[in-house]
Amino acid sequence: MWIHNETSVNEFILLGFTSHPTLQRILLTLCLAIYLITLFGNSLIIFLVWVDSRLHTGMYFFIANLSFLDIFGTQIIFPQMLFHMASRTSNISFNRCMAQLNLMLFCGMTECFILALMAYDRYVAICQPLRYPTIMRMQVCIQMAGACWLGGFFNAAALTVVTINFPFCGPNRINHFFCEEPAVLQLACMDTYIVKVLIFALSVIVLMLPFTFIVISYIHIARVVFSMHSATGRQRAFSTCATHLTVVTLYYSTISFTYLQPQSERAAEQEKKASIFYILFSPMLNPVIYSLRNKDVKGALFKVMGKVS
Repeated sequence: MWIHNETSVNEFILLGFTSHPTLQRILLTLCLAIYLITLFGNSLIIFLVWVDSRLHTGMYFFIANLSFLDIFGTQIIFPQMLFHMASRTSNISFNRCMAQLNLMLFCGMTECFILALMAYDRYVAICQPLRYPTIMRMQVCIQMAGACWLGGFFNAAALTVVTINFPFCGPNRINHFFCEEPAVLQLACMDTYIVKVLIFALSVIVLMLPFTFIVISYIHIARVVFSMHSATGRQRAFSTCATHLTVVTLYYSTISFTYLQPQSERAAEQEKKASIFYILFSPMLNPVIYSLRNKDVKGALFKVMGKVS
């Protein structure tokens, strides 16, 4: 691998959203509100799944995993971003940047795997309802979730090791609001074609294979649902799948735009805008999507509120 020489940069400058002071203050307020809502909403989901025995099933276990990932990813990005906006500084050390890059890759990859597991859970619940308690017992769910976390960790580690060994000798201005892999690679002092091919290959594996698994699962689900004679049964089945499909659509439509297209200066600006949705808005909206469309979650919330009052 390549070794950093004496001219290697020891810090980067994150260009963020804008340098306009008034817009900076508006964005600071907006991002702080998103941050607090995200933390509260996802923490509430985890708490409800923990305390209500009716939510101790595979589906809600995976939802709690998704909420934990959203909280973790938010903690990686928001505190530093808010500090940069408030202090009007944008420096980040090389090591901190690489750590942020690694952790965000880890969160993103793990979330892709978790979303695929959630589709499998819905497949078993609708297509094999009598076997659901056996197939999706909690011990199996924990093992599958653990495999997702490990898969995300090792894939992220592989990309980070390759990236951290590239020479960065200037410029050091990252056209982004955090250290994301494609944006950081734009600053490498040598040809990054090989690592870009590696990123694309891993993106196909990590993004498209789980997505393909999700599509296949829902094809089987649709076939079973449309064969149901009861309109109530069809409506209930579609309702349980709608929340997951909404989250999958929001997440994949934006993250695929970043990692499954050729890199260019124009694309870099578009990727920064696209990442706003899966970094800022998706973690905030996930608890709202699950709670507003889910009777069990709302029931658990009313139950807890009743005990408190």
